[in-house]
Parts: sequence; structure tokens; C-alpha cells
Amino acid sequence: MQTQTHYQRIGGEAALKQLTRRFYEIMDELPETYALRKIHPDELSGSADKLYEFLSGWMGGPQLFIEKYGHPMLRRRHLSFKVDSDARDQWLLCMKLALEETVADATLRCELYDAIAKLADHMRNQGEASHTCTNEAVAA
Repeated sequence: MQTQTHYQRIGGEAALKQLTRRFYEIMDELPETYALRKIHPDELSGSADKLYEFLSGWMGGPQLFIEKYGHPMLRRRHLSFKVDSDARDQWLLCMKLALEETVADATLRCELYDAIAKLADHMRNQGEASHTCTNEAVAA
């Protein structure tokens, strides 16, 4: 038996486009995501397209982002933006609400949110605690 990808389970292109469109509508609407919205361009359609293209490949569908732009290198592509815990949390709020509104399957919604939360946490480039091993830490 073949396991379906998240891309297939969400409903493919149309469903993923609906998710990304709703994600940016929520970001544009919620007062609590104002700081996150400010770092995006006035017109969000290009951002929505890129998120859709990235998520397509990330969820096991067509590798649209890689075909257009090469390897995602997400942290590197976002270094010019302050991505701290607040930005991460605002982004995740938009994604959580978009998933709740567009993905009927609760199990899939939870799987996607958990995976996306790990990715969002990885994107932080400000205010991160050091997780490096030092001789002092080893000796303690």
C-alpha cells in the first residue's frame, strides 16, 4: 500500500492555493500580526505564490520553488528580516487559523501544523539561545 503525501492528502494544487491565500488574508486582517505584516510587501500575491510553491514541494508535491529559484535555503533567504519569537508566533497564528479554516481533516491539520511549527522555529534569527557545547558546559 502506497502512503499519500501531505500534498495529496490536503487536496493538491487547489487546496494548497486556498490555504496560502487564506494565510495572507489572515495576516492582512489581524491586528495582532501587524508587525509581521509590515515586513511584507504591500501587495501580497507574490509572497502567496512563493509560499504556495515552497509548500508544494515541502508537502511532497511538485517542486515548483526549486524549479524557479533553486534550493530554498529558508534561513539564508530570511536573514535580512528580523525573525524572532514574536515574528514566529505571529506567522504560526496565521498558519494555524488558515489550516483550521481550509483543512477539514483534523489529523492532517495537526500533522501539518506540528511540522510547520518546527520549520518556523528553525527560521528564528534573532534572540536565539545558544545551543553550542562549550568546555564549561561539559565540565559542569
